[in-house]
Amino acid sequence: MKRQKRDVFARAFKRGYLAGVSGKSKDRCPSDQAEVRQEWLNGWREGRTDHWDGMTGVSGIHRLADVTAST
Repeated sequence: MKRQKRDVFARAFKRGYLAGVSGKSKDRCPSDQAEVRQEWLNGWREGRTDHWDGMTGVSGIHRLADVTAST
């Protein structure tokens, strides 16, 4: 089994980050599980902050690599 499939929380954070940096609403969280939803929202908050700071495009991709590596 691949590592991506095992680490549900990291995947939720990454997807939340991508949604946040894209400007999507936090109401679009796909998970009903409390822990996974919390990780998605944490990623969404980081993404929104980076979106407001102007980190879109290539700089946003580099930021995502930094954020996911530290979690």
